[in-house]
Amino acid sequence: MPVKKYKPTTPGQRQRVSLTYEELTKKRRPAKRMRKYIKEKAGRNNQGKLTVRHRGGGHKTLYRLIDFKQVEKINIPGKISSVEYDPYRSCFIILVVYADGDKRYHIAPHGLKVGDEVICKPKAKAKNGNRLKLKYIPVGFEIHNIETNLGKGGQIVRSAGAVARLISLEGKYAQVQLPSKEVRLVNKDCYATIGRVSNVDHGLVKIGKAGRSRHMGRRPVVRGKVMNPVDHPHGGGEGRNSIGMKYPKTKWGAPALGVKTRKRKKWTNRFIARTRKGKQLIKMD
Repeated sequence: MPVKKYKPTTPGQRQRVSLTYEELTKKRRPAKRMRKYIKEKAGRNNQGKLTVRHRGGGHKTLYRLIDFKQVEKINIPGKISSVEYDPYRSCFIILVVYADGDKRYHIAPHGLKVGDEVICKPKAKAKNGNRLKLKYIPVGFEIHNIETNLGKGGQIVRSAGAVARLISLEGKYAQVQLPSKEVRLVNKDCYATIGRVSNVDHGLVKIGKAGRSRHMGRRPVVRGKVMNPVDHPHGGGEGRNSIGMKYPKTKWGAPALGVKTRKRKKWTNRFIARTRKGKQLIKMD
């Protein structure tokens, strides 16, 4: 999808780069049974305390119920009725009408358009948009919406333009190279969809002005250096001084920028054959 630049008639337009949305069908509201209103929490937890900063406001949105599993419609062909925008995700979504009359929303693969047919089947033709088990997908094919736990539905490689690659089917597990270049072992009976995720030009978009960010529910981010000492460890001083300490700190005094701050380790790395930094953890044939 091409991107659109604007004439610099205003400071906001000068920086703005947006999508043309040529792939989308005409504007329409999602069907009632496939949508849900989620109350905005503005970064608060169940006690009402702020746990995530810079959230709040934004346009009211409806959540589309996406079928990440597709196994309920196994062996039933479906036809794409429309390609739509989803405010809750960076990629587009497709409305699929099945042969039995049922309708479902799916993640939109790149290159599919209205009228194309898709199917979820354990062993099907390895065609763009079809969903099948990993053990029946040819090695080297691009895949997305990958299931990591049997029966749980697609959980990884779902954002705009994301793509993974099936690099091996030898042994007990399939080896999948994720967008981060990490190679992960996945059960061969897990499902994945052929192709890459739609909206590949998402990374080229520039918001242009603060007002559009506010419409998306993002509040302003302020540097600690310009705050008062009561608000941030970097705050205070006269004019534009340095932060006045050996290393940068977070708002709560913990080390920041280049220092590991996560305490909990990953539950396990036994399904990671090669890390995204190239470290080999499991010997691959």
